[in-house]
Amino acid sequence: MQARFGVDAPFSGRIFAEFMDGSPLYVPPGRVNFFTIEPEFDFVLGRSLAPRAAPYTRGEVRAAVASVHPAIEVPDSRYADWLAMTAADLIADNAIAGLLCLGPAAPGGLACDLAAQRVVVSVNGKTVAEGAGRNVLGDPWNVLVWLANHLRARGATLEAGHVVTTGSATDIVRCRPGDAVAADFGPLGRAEVRFGA
Repeated sequence: MQARFGVDAPFSGRIFAEFMDGSPLYVPPGRVNFFTIEPEFDFVLGRSLAPRAAPYTRGEVRAAVASVHPAIEVPDSRYADWLAMTAADLIADNAIAGLLCLGPAAPGGLACDLAAQRVVVSVNGKTVAEGAGRNVLGDPWNVLVWLANHLRARGATLEAGHVVTTGSATDIVRCRPGDAVAADFGPLGRAEVRFGA
């Protein structure tokens, strides 16, 4: 995704609780402007990471996580052609945050090699995309460490209970009204979204 938008670093936005639900997630007609999905490894914080002078280490960040979840983000934008916009445009558009489908906590997810974990996306039962955790900054844990320190440097806190999305493990998947989407994360479980027609 960084290559697609010509940036050499991540950027972040916010998804508020009212835009998040469990799996399967039903997206009613008219709820989003675009029908795309991103399969993601998501984290739920078990304890806060507050601002401080020293950067957080990977070990400290991992110790703050309560659970790992398979997830599907449904990005949305106020721009008619968001794939043609610049990174600055997308940051102004709250990092194209839309809806979040959070699957159940993965058994043993904290001990799993997320970078090596394969992700398979199907639409209406047909495989349309494959990827792995390494497609997200080399490892989804790297994203969480980056975010903790990005916010730390700006005086912001990752609070206990916050859900952190890490970015798409595949390229974005385009869908249509009526489509049923599943992201299979192997032993970590799956997340499902259905778009209303």
